[in-house]
Amino acid sequence: MAEKKYVMTYEGVKKLEDELEYLKTTKRKEITERIKVALGYGDLSENSEYDEAKNDQAFVEGRIMQLENMLKNATVVDETDVSTEIVSVGSIVKVKDYDFDEEVEFTIVGSAEADPMENKISNESPVGRGLVGKKVGAIVEIPVPDGVSKYEILEIRR
Repeated sequence: MAEKKYVMTYEGVKKLEDELEYLKTTKRKEITERIKVALGYGDLSENSEYDEAKNDQAFVEGRIMQLENMLKNATVVDETDVSTEIVSVGSIVKVKDYDFDEEVEFTIVGSAEADPMENKISNESPVGRGLVGKKVGAIVEIPVPDGVSKYEILEIRR
């Protein structure tokens, strides 16, 4: 099976690299210490601290593998190549949201760095997919889980 390619901005790559560094250094050491302390409690069959530390260790190692894979398969979008003519990954798009009658700004990013709380939406999400490739002035109707959302693209910038 072909590896998934992750489209990312420089900011997104840096964020993942920072998380990876933190997990490999600080977090691994913390968990190793917790395991050592838990081993000192004796009988492992009823040692919840040991079980919890081992579970955390497995989670961290899984996340490290996931981050390494994402970084290995990352395609970085050069912000100077981001067009202001059409919406693409790296674009900041101001839209009029007809459902709420308000203007909203979305940053279109790859799936690995999406953060809806910061209005960073993935190019693979329904709204992101609906906006990518469109120009200023386009009115887009996008099927979303609770119906259809209607947006008008007001501005595209980097």
